[in-house]
Amino acid sequence: MMNIKRLLLLTFLMVSTVQYGQYTDLINSNRPGESMSAFSVGKTVIQAEGGVYGFKEKHDLLRYEANGFGSEVDLRYGAIYDQLEFDLNTQYQYDWYQAPLVNDTRGGFKQFTLGAKYLVYDPFLKEEKPNLYSWKANHKFKWNDFIPAVAIYGGFNLQLGTNPFTYDGDPKFSPKLMVITQNQFGKHWVLVTNLIADKILAKYPSYGMIATMTRGFNMRWSGFMEIQGYKSDYYADTVFRFGAAYLVRENIQLDASLSKNVKATPSILYASIGASWRFDANYETNYKRVKNKALDDKKGKKDKKSKKDKGKKRKDEIELEKTK
Repeated sequence: MMNIKRLLLLTFLMVSTVQYGQYTDLINSNRPGESMSAFSVGKTVIQAEGGVYGFKEKHDLLRYEANGFGSEVDLRYGAIYDQLEFDLNTQYQYDWYQAPLVNDTRGGFKQFTLGAKYLVYDPFLKEEKPNLYSWKANHKFKWNDFIPAVAIYGGFNLQLGTNPFTYDGDPKFSPKLMVITQNQFGKHWVLVTNLIADKILAKYPSYGMIATMTRGFNMRWSGFMEIQGYKSDYYADTVFRFGAAYLVRENIQLDASLSKNVKATPSILYASIGASWRFDANYETNYKRVKNKALDDKKGKKDKKSKKDKGKKRKDEIELEKTK
């Protein structure tokens, strides 16, 4: 566990900042996986990502079963800088719990996390121009693809009301840190990894990693595979996920996924469907405003130069008349 702590600390210290971000024409959603992408949504852009899930949980040793459903909502907002994003992630769950001498229902916020993400390095800014004379040169393997975009995330968990899905003594407030990397291999494959240190000041802090590989099949469909591992003195597990997403419009995406863990203590199966929606009209307005301002400044410089040239011309004409 100490090695993971040192690795996270070393990664935070080694990352250097760059003053850039990226905005894409198509919506860039973190769903349907659980990993967080390195890129922000863009300044003034609002994005909502949510879904519902059903699950079945069974523990043979403790002889209990839990069946229920839940909802996930993730609100993302870009502000101040194009590479900065604020994020609110919530998860509410309700289930039927059965154990020896127990038959009850449970409900509450399983997760409520508020944080901010900042893109510190973007290798795609130095993307090479396409070779107009060679198709092979444009599609050959590039070692630069292994250089990832890097972002850092800092936030905190809040416990709202009674949380029946955690241990007694779990603090009402606990920090969360992440290092996020993102690689793009060719035009169809994207790899996102998250190194996570969660509930750092709690009695049972959790450390883990998520790796998500996404494949774009065409302009509408994409699929993903994901592995998540986390370790804590309270609970440790490995979860596999797979699913697909469908692009309805440039700013709307639908998705579905399945999740299964590897342990039998307990054995858990999740099924989820959801949607993502982006409101980016303010981003376009902001871009147009900046663009128009640049044109106005350029026009103003031309006008000043023109007036200066006219004044100089008049001065030259007067001097010429005096010589005559």
